[in-house]
Amino acid sequence: MKLIKIIFICFCSLSILHSQTPKEYSNGHGGKITLPLGDLSFCDKVIYYRPGNPSPVPENSKGNDALGAPNFEAQQVTGFVSLGIGGELCLSFTDNALVNIPGPDLCVFEVGRYVEETYLYVSKNGKKWINVGKISGGNTLVDIGDSTLPGDLFTYIKLVDAGTSLSRNDRMWPGADIDAVAAIGSAKQISLNALYLFDTNKFVLKPLSKSGLDSIVSELITNPGFDLVINGHTDSIGSAPFNQRLSLDRAEAIKKYILSKLPEYKSRIAVHGYSDDQPIESNSTAEGREKNRRVEVFFIPKK
Repeated sequence: MKLIKIIFICFCSLSILHSQTPKEYSNGHGGKITLPLGDLSFCDKVIYYRPGNPSPVPENSKGNDALGAPNFEAQQVTGFVSLGIGGELCLSFTDNALVNIPGPDLCVFEVGRYVEETYLYVSKNGKKWINVGKISGGNTLVDIGDSTLPGDLFTYIKLVDAGTSLSRNDRMWPGADIDAVAAIGSAKQISLNALYLFDTNKFVLKPLSKSGLDSIVSELITNPGFDLVINGHTDSIGSAPFNQRLSLDRAEAIKKYILSKLPEYKSRIAVHGYSDDQPIESNSTAEGREKNRRVEVFFIPKK
């Protein structure tokens, strides 16, 4: 039953990928912006929110108000989170990732009567951060290309208020007011639980797991405009060298299976092994460790 469940999840995930189409959104300042992947583009999870000093009113001190599509309501003054002077907001993507493409890569939707600046950081694991630099307020389109390599994938975003002077700030909502954060350069993602793909400490695919992987092959046949990045991950049990090798070998096993069906993808699939460097849950519990033992597949538009 569990194996059937993970195969079903794989098919559902790819169905969602296939259904994504460009969609237009209000930028909060009377304009519009079109995102190629629609609602999939937005940050999905708050890692932490640390309001600055002075802090905003309680009604606008909720980090979750920065998730999903823009929903700012001017009349009720809701749908956004204020950072406070020097405050920080750390978010992550769970069903996609920010990818460095030519042109703008990220859109930060800031609302309110004032335009405050923030510092933007991106990270692959929420630990090692790259400082993209200071970005201006309002509907901000950001090109991370000067700070990252082409094709680099990032799942964590951090915004730090740049300390706008209170003399020109709204005292109820000090600091930048964030409505939403979206990846313009967005790689669509599915996460496969290693439990249903491999035996413990092994990297040979289980026979029944291949029917789920066939859905990835079908997606590539239907939509040949994707390249793939396959990342293997482990929990923290075991030695670092062993886990590094295992995570890479598992990613390679999935690449090998896809190439057995689509040999023309030989130069279009990149693989990485990250050991336990990028956990999505705590390794202190059995449930968390199971979720960390995974293989992530990213579908990256060629253009």
